[in-house]
Amino acid sequence: MSNKEIISRTVVFVKDELKNVEGGHDWWHIERVWKNAKTIINTEDANLFIVELGAMLHDIADHKFNNGDETIGISKATTFLMSQSVDEAVIEHVCKIISNISFRGGNFKSGFFSPELAVVQDADRLDALGAIGIARAFNYGGYKGREIYNPSIKPVVQMTEDQYQNSSAPTINHFYEKLLLLKDRMNTETGRKMAEQRHRFMELYLEEFFKECD
Repeated sequence: MSNKEIISRTVVFVKDELKNVEGGHDWWHIERVWKNAKTIINTEDANLFIVELGAMLHDIADHKFNNGDETIGISKATTFLMSQSVDEAVIEHVCKIISNISFRGGNFKSGFFSPELAVVQDADRLDALGAIGIARAFNYGGYKGREIYNPSIKPVVQMTEDQYQNSSAPTINHFYEKLLLLKDRMNTETGRKMAEQRHRFMELYLEEFFKECD
């Protein structure tokens, strides 16, 4: 089976798996990340096949919606890729991307890195920035029943992984605890350039938000 056919089958699989999920982590999120990744890889020395599979499967079973279980996504991705007779080394690499792509708080440091992870991680982070990032943040906050803003609850920028995973802070805090930190944590030059305008848009949004609050 050709790589192109496997990618086509992956699209069908991911669309079916994510058809009833929360709107910030649905197929349209995956499609945007996939497109971002294909843009970024044009300036990077990385394996396109692994990047495309990683981009499409990185949220196949997000731990946030599975009681914090990080093994479900890896298991689903592995089972699917094996059913498509994907090479074992490729499957292992894709699973490492899934395991290490998440932000997980300001203090988290991944034990794995590759050019392919760099591309997919930047592509995913871009979708957490700008107008899309703002929409996704408030969508998830509403899904979790969180306050929009509470001035008595201050952001905690340097969280441990446990603090980050268990936080129930207002959505505005998430801008300071994650979203505004991403621009300076991009892995690739193309990713950094793409992040700059989106970052600035969020800053402008927050200026207007606090002006209206005050």
